[in-house]
Amino acid sequence: MISLKSPREIEAMEKSGAVLAGMHIGLRPIIKPGISSWEIEEFARAYFKRHNAIAAQIGFEGYKYATCVSVNDEICHGFPRKKLILKDGDLVKVDTVVNLDGAFSDSCWSYVVGTPSPEVKKLMEVTHKALYMGIDQCVPGNRVGDIGAVIQHYTEDENGYGDVREFVGHGIQPTMHEDPMVPHYGQHGQGLRLRKGMTITVEPMINTGTWEADTSDPSGWLAKTADGGLSCQYEHTLVITDDGPKILTSQDPEYDAKYMYDDNYAKYLAAATAEFKK
Repeated sequence: MISLKSPREIEAMEKSGAVLAGMHIGLRPIIKPGISSWEIEEFARAYFKRHNAIAAQIGFEGYKYATCVSVNDEICHGFPRKKLILKDGDLVKVDTVVNLDGAFSDSCWSYVVGTPSPEVKKLMEVTHKALYMGIDQCVPGNRVGDIGAVIQHYTEDENGYGDVREFVGHGIQPTMHEDPMVPHYGQHGQGLRLRKGMTITVEPMINTGTWEADTSDPSGWLAKTADGGLSCQYEHTLVITDDGPKILTSQDPEYDAKYMYDDNYAKYLAAATAEFKK
């Protein structure tokens, strides 16, 4: 059953999303050569605690960490590790879910450590653009397949990358994972019809080589590219409205101006990130 959210529920998700976005903004100067991926976990936990938010991934199906930190050929669900030291040029994906007063938000962002190689830079640019191409399809009357179709065509047909099939976006609220599933591949005009009030994630995972994933890691969580190629991911939580998709986890309200739900979000994000401006 898919719930359609009220303005009050959406405002609560905006507040949650602003805390999550603030955490991502705070990571920008922290992710640099020489730190361990565990330091990312420590920062996220401390940040959420300061903002009275719950790191919702902890305890989810036995997962022990506030973040998933996946590096280079790791597609998703990488554990933060004390012995994994980041080096110049690494491509790092940080994925996490926040619960603030019962309102969930989910966002993954990709970061480069130090100076990106041309290969990493292009992959990040294409994946980031694919995210917004998919979000543009999130309007009432469109279908879930329209989201995946534009992402797949852009990433695979136009750029020769692999569009991961094994992991998809999803509905969110009142729990972390709700219907509908939102694949990042597919056909136009296929799948569930989108309606005003739906809250979903769009989160393309794009590889430099094959789209296939290796999920044989003994942890039961970590997924890597099957051919050892690089992988990149960006993810936003959004709500579908009569005026188009509205992002609830934006890190840059000015850039995302056409996707803002209302004027409150910028205020919530400013409050969540004020500590970084001191």
